[in-house]
Amino acid sequence: MQEMLIYGVSFDLVGKQPIVLLKTADGNKFLPIWIGHPEAAAILMKLQSQPAPRPMTHDMMSDMLDQLGAQIARITVTELRENTFYAQITVVQDGQEIEVDSRPSDAIALAIRAEAPIFAADRVIEESAIEFEGEEVNEEQLEAEVSKFRSFLEDVTPDQFVVEDEDE
Repeated sequence: MQEMLIYGVSFDLVGKQPIVLLKTADGNKFLPIWIGHPEAAAILMKLQSQPAPRPMTHDMMSDMLDQLGAQIARITVTELRENTFYAQITVVQDGQEIEVDSRPSDAIALAIRAEAPIFAADRVIEESAIEFEGEEVNEEQLEAEVSKFRSFLEDVTPDQFVVEDEDE
């Protein structure tokens, strides 16, 4: 397992689907995970320290765990099967670890709220991560792309992840 950091949330340019981008804590491997619009908004709101007018589902779950005397110890992206990522939330209550199956997007949204570490299984990183190093990488191009992505992250708002109902 490798510790991961949240590098940011972006959009798939083709399908306009949100992507959370995780980066290895001690390397240059990036793991893109396509997520839903509500989860992207929940992650972005917390990353940007924007309070919700009412508790969102992930806020409620975090508060509920606190009230029950439980803490999120870590979340782990455990596998990629048939183009779907799987994750587990490790909760500790009364000294006992409890593993809870989860979508990675929900697990990440909870991890941010609990300030819990995020991990990914080595096999998931080997199969799906994108590595930015080696002789083929032009450092100026890489820096330009990273700069564009960071600029996007500074300007993106959770409202951009709201999906309009086609009937309206």
